[in-house]
Amino acid sequence: MGIRSSLLDDSMTNQNPEQIARDHIDKQLVACGWVIQPKTHINLNAGVGVAVREYQTDIGPADYVLFIDKKPVGVIEAKRAEEAVHLTMHEDQAEGYAKAKLKYLENKQPLPFVYESTGDITRFTDYRDPKPRSRPVFTFDRPETFRDLLRQEKPLRVRLQDLPLLPEQGLRDCQVVAIKNLEQSFKDNRPKALIQMATGSGKTFTAITFIYRLLKYAKAVRILFLVDTKNLGEQAEQEFMSFVPNDDNRKFTELYGVTRLKSSFIPPDNQVYISTIQRMYSILKGTTLDESAEEVNPNEYVLKEPAPVVYNEKVPIEFFDFIVIDECHRSIYNLWKQVLDYFDVFQVGLTATPDNRTFGYFNQNLVSDYGYEKAVIDGVLVPYNVFTIETEITAKGAKIQIGEKVDKRERLTRKKFWESVDEDVEYSGKQLDKDIVNPSTIRGIVRAIKENLPAMFPDRIGGDGKFEVPKTLIFAKTDSHAEDIIEIVREEFGEENKFCKKITYKSEEDPKSVLSQFRNEYYPRIAVTVDMIATGTDIRPLEILVFMRDVKSRSYYEQMKGRGTRTCSLEQLKSTGTPSARSTKDHFVIIDAIGVEGSQKTDSRPLEKKPGMSLKDLLQNVALGNTEEDILSTLANRLIRLDKQITDKEKANFSAHAGGFTINQVVGRLLNAYDPDKVETLSPSEHQKQIEEAVAIFHNPELRNYITDVRKKYDQIIDTINIDQITNIGWVKDQEAAAYQTIQDFTDWIENHKDEITALQIFYSQPYRRRELTYSLIKDLYEKIKIEKPALAPLLVWQAYSQLKQASGSAKNELIALVSLIRKVSGIDSKMTGFDKTVDKNFQDWVFKKQAGTTTKFNEEQMQWLRMIKDYVASSFHVEKEDFELDPFNKQGGLGRMWQLFGEHTEEIIDELNEVLAA
Repeated sequence: MGIRSSLLDDSMTNQNPEQIARDHIDKQLVACGWVIQPKTHINLNAGVGVAVREYQTDIGPADYVLFIDKKPVGVIEAKRAEEAVHLTMHEDQAEGYAKAKLKYLENKQPLPFVYESTGDITRFTDYRDPKPRSRPVFTFDRPETFRDLLRQEKPLRVRLQDLPLLPEQGLRDCQVVAIKNLEQSFKDNRPKALIQMATGSGKTFTAITFIYRLLKYAKAVRILFLVDTKNLGEQAEQEFMSFVPNDDNRKFTELYGVTRLKSSFIPPDNQVYISTIQRMYSILKGTTLDESAEEVNPNEYVLKEPAPVVYNEKVPIEFFDFIVIDECHRSIYNLWKQVLDYFDVFQVGLTATPDNRTFGYFNQNLVSDYGYEKAVIDGVLVPYNVFTIETEITAKGAKIQIGEKVDKRERLTRKKFWESVDEDVEYSGKQLDKDIVNPSTIRGIVRAIKENLPAMFPDRIGGDGKFEVPKTLIFAKTDSHAEDIIEIVREEFGEENKFCKKITYKSEEDPKSVLSQFRNEYYPRIAVTVDMIATGTDIRPLEILVFMRDVKSRSYYEQMKGRGTRTCSLEQLKSTGTPSARSTKDHFVIIDAIGVEGSQKTDSRPLEKKPGMSLKDLLQNVALGNTEEDILSTLANRLIRLDKQITDKEKANFSAHAGGFTINQVVGRLLNAYDPDKVETLSPSEHQKQIEEAVAIFHNPELRNYITDVRKKYDQIIDTINIDQITNIGWVKDQEAAAYQTIQDFTDWIENHKDEITALQIFYSQPYRRRELTYSLIKDLYEKIKIEKPALAPLLVWQAYSQLKQASGSAKNELIALVSLIRKVSGIDSKMTGFDKTVDKNFQDWVFKKQAGTTTKFNEEQMQWLRMIKDYVASSFHVEKEDFELDPFNKQGGLGRMWQLFGEHTEEIIDELNEVLAA
């Protein structure tokens, strides 16, 4: 019987759930290259891979036995669709068939490849693995794959156990930790792993290093390096081409084939494939993709009806052994997640800015946690300061009166024409440079930047006595906005075309060429971009970022800031950026002309919290006992910059005055003094001791004098001048904005979870439901926040309210703070008040109403019991009859005494207080 007729016959006659599942399995097996045969018509010469239905074993018929080159290699246990929810329960049954004696055959070893499948959901186990574990797969492996696997001396997961020790020369400590932890994750057979490394700390180099080891030692066949923009793919390709491993003097591309996919063709004989996730999706769908679709991060646009990925025999699920996903925080969800679900691989995510979705997707397997602040302490990255410029129209908008003659301009052609407005036109700052263009706003910002640059970098005076503009990158809203900025920058700075250029995908000049000039040559001094170099581009001489566009995504903002975080030696700064530079790049400046820093607070907040305070005053504050977090953070920032400027001899003198500590060690202690992760485990006395140890060396006046004296050689006093028509200019003070952002983040988290968490549902329901609130519900909610959002711990959010003078008093503990915060966020309370204080007031009102008439008068002992209930509800949020067996009630006679005092009104009073006190 032929395969086609057999399938048709079965599909028409067998329509019970089990046979429907087998029909689906048959179709998938055929698509994957298997020949399907009933047990009555076996012909093992029909193909490389033959799947025989209902093959008899000594424990009964196996649903499918798989043969490769006429030898049995595996089984499929078929189950109806309803069994998908507990498919793992059938693993023992499937394994039993794999170990069983096959009729007519002398199989002495268990069959290694075992599937359980409903036709929709399939799980696979390779019993040759060190610790065989089933895993979900998109479909079945091809027969040729099993033949190749059986020819290998050891399977991949065994080979991963044999990875040799990592040679550490040429690697940073953070890279060593990441690679070692990742390789242990592979050995533990964990399917997904996440590497978090701050932008600029060498993520791609780290990735190529472990990819090299996987190819050389684990004998990986193919590895996919997945990106989400063409620009990132080109940069990754360049890094692979220049990479030289530390145990071989040949380049990576001389050892292994690397190809960047530019069409639907995938050469089978390479080892590393670089592709955008958009292109890989189109390849799996069998459609063509224009290169322009790879220029934009796909997370920024959504297809209305995403078509599901289907099996592609040219790229089977086992084609790759590993997938490395660069910038994995932004483009692996929704539609694009299908690409990752398709392949049966180990997945490694690379990101500087993971969010909760990222942690969740990678099964919370974080093998490297190297954030921005750690990188700054280690000298891998430089810190930054923020300078803000706010104009009146940006803040308040403006109005054009009816009848005014105005220029209008076509968005794409930029063709101008005169026209009278036929109605009043009011616009907000957010509409600027999109619906409305106000050249005076751009001009005012550019002029303010020009006038304040010498104060930001006072040592940048060239040989001709003129100020030398540091390498500056401006982020514009659109290409049209970028054109306006370029024209005004050239005019205000009085410079020629090459001084300021655009680097976008729509540039008339080759954007790669202009980017290379910006990175390696003197001109351009200022570059304007939209998205092309917002992420993943290494420009070490860059010292100023100007934001003239807002950014909604927190992680994207982090990536954009990462353009400035790279270190740059004095020699490199002089040769590729700024010849007048006198020291190593020790910081960079963000000029915020749109309010992006205030509207979108980030994890890598500036260490400089006291920009107006001199180094001498900072040291004096510490010496006199001021150890606030802002003081210590700012002092750490100044010392980091000092460390990059002074000579080795001066560093040695510092250590001599500091009891042997280096500047980096001192900085680490200052920042660790208020590190939330470390402080969380300390008692108040231990925390205070940690702070005192961090500042102890600054009690030495000789050290303080030495620091101020050596700094004078490298620094000048900066006098920031307010410019007319700029309403707010100066260094950003981070505390207030951070407090607002913390409150907003907490509010957003509560709003997003109010329908799924019982405690929150109670707060947002009718008032009478608040009597249902229990200690355990609040405790569970607190634990969830502590795990998912440790930065939103209730006392921290309370502190943010206090900082803005929006909270009265203090909260006794985290749980009371949490209830108080939720009452404020949900609108129950108009003011931020401690829940215990609310309970006190509600109790006072209730007692007053009860005793206002003549029917109810509580005696002193009754009042004592009512106060005990009130205090218990204030701390535990709810009281049950069972609680009267606990302190403090049991010591006063428990529920029995309560009945003696209140009689038949006991339950009524308990219920009433539960409702009234939480009102």
